[in-house]
Amino acid sequence: MTMEGEAFADGLVRGYVHRPGGAFTDAVALAHGAGSNARSPLLALVCRTFARAGWLALRIDLPFRQQKPSGPPFPAMQAKDREGLRAAAGLARSMGAGRVVLGGHSYGGRQATMLASEDPQVAEALLLLSYPLHPPDKPAQLRTEHFPSLRTPALFVHGTKDPFGSIAEMEAALARIPAAHKLMEAAGAGHDMKKAPLDGIVAGIGELLR
Repeated sequence: MTMEGEAFADGLVRGYVHRPGGAFTDAVALAHGAGSNARSPLLALVCRTFARAGWLALRIDLPFRQQKPSGPPFPAMQAKDREGLRAAAGLARSMGAGRVVLGGHSYGGRQATMLASEDPQVAEALLLLSYPLHPPDKPAQLRTEHFPSLRTPALFVHGTKDPFGSIAEMEAALARIPAAHKLMEAAGAGHDMKKAPLDGIVAGIGELLR
């Protein structure tokens, strides 16, 4: 089992792969937030947890991060970032995964939901860590236009102290999603999700895939 992950680069996809100790059937591919990269401690922790549970796990650098080592995403590159996520799902399948869970932290997770709203077949489920529902202190600027088009089961993991959306705001927003979905609270966690319920995340995704 590769607990720290092996670096890889394949076309639009660059990052780290965590392999389980034996055979696997499922994979998870996760992208970072707007100010981070594939070396995100949160993504590393989540991927290690999935690998311990017998999953193939990838954490990737989105295309915008491959073009610049720091700073926020380019608004004009969002479509290419989604293509990077699509490529990551395809790479996981080429490595032997029968089912793929796609998602990420904040911006990376948001782009995964947008991709799935355009192409429901891209993944069997979504994992969204700290979905950026709205900018801090701007609750009217919701990022939910695509939610009614989501047909992919989704697990949202959200901190009770996240300034990008309260639990109540998340519950109201997720009611617009027609697909099966679940909101998992991370007690005391902020947007950085330092108190992520790791084992609960794996179990929650397993329930969605049943």
